[in-house]
Amino acid sequence: MIKTQLCEMLNIEYPLFQGGMAWISDAELAAAVSNAGGLGIIAAGHAPSEFVLEQIKKAKALTDKPFGVNVMLMNPHVEEVAQVVADEKVSIVVTGAGNPSKYMKLWQKNGTKVIPVVASTALAKIMERSGASAVIAEGMESGGHVGELTTMALVPQVCDVVKIPVIAAGGIADGRGIAAALMLGACGVQIGTRFLVAKECNIHKNYKNMVLKAKDIDTITAGKRLGHPVRALKNNFSRELFKKEYDSSISNEEIEAWGTGALKLAAVDGDTVGGSFMAGQIAGLVKQEQTAKEIIEDMFSHAKDVLDAAAKWER
Repeated sequence: MIKTQLCEMLNIEYPLFQGGMAWISDAELAAAVSNAGGLGIIAAGHAPSEFVLEQIKKAKALTDKPFGVNVMLMNPHVEEVAQVVADEKVSIVVTGAGNPSKYMKLWQKNGTKVIPVVASTALAKIMERSGASAVIAEGMESGGHVGELTTMALVPQVCDVVKIPVIAAGGIADGRGIAAALMLGACGVQIGTRFLVAKECNIHKNYKNMVLKAKDIDTITAGKRLGHPVRALKNNFSRELFKKEYDSSISNEEIEAWGTGALKLAAVDGDTVGGSFMAGQIAGLVKQEQTAKEIIEDMFSHAKDVLDAAAKWER
């Protein structure tokens, strides 16, 4: 079995995080991943604190293993959500869309480990100085909100500038990706897209079917003009968003308003025309629906085989 310092630090069996995907990563999915030996993560997204509290309590009833909460710092309810996470003494907080330094002491005083998502070496260094337990270096291959650098370019550069553990994210869906991440210097991986088709994932069947049918060229990135590009599967909505981005007659505010609620339309309603089906470039490798346990065991068994076979390159 592949063990890294991340396993000991977080008391998990596999060095794997399940991505905190808004409208997708609920208590049931997070608990299933944690029970299978990884780190399940509840996504707060833009939800109010009452929803986050409900999900935390539900996860505690479903697992006695560590799990985390992803706090989106752009959430209009972030102050209340941050307090709920502190009050509930959640084991791990993963943050996205900004700098969480403002909340670090609040969370850490209860023993919570803070692990921010970073898209640059500069932010990684700031997070280390602020007391982060680790960082997630997420490349632009991932689904949802993305940065500029690829995983292969970003991960080793982040590993070179911080001493805390680095988790690789973006473009990882099988054992080859895990093995590559470890070779780049990461001590663990974060997986999002493959868990979209976990049996415990409660998204609409249309969403799962789109992922399972996806090919290598079936994602598109739009929203760079707005300062927060998003990667999603190609459909009417994502193609239209891409076109609007290059239409100077349409204001940024109009584009933002037009896209509001599109992820819910995909994840909850299964609207294949108007929904935003966020997924990574690796969607073309996701071929079957499995339990969270089967996904994790399959990926790490594959990773071990890949790493064991590396001896053939010795001279």
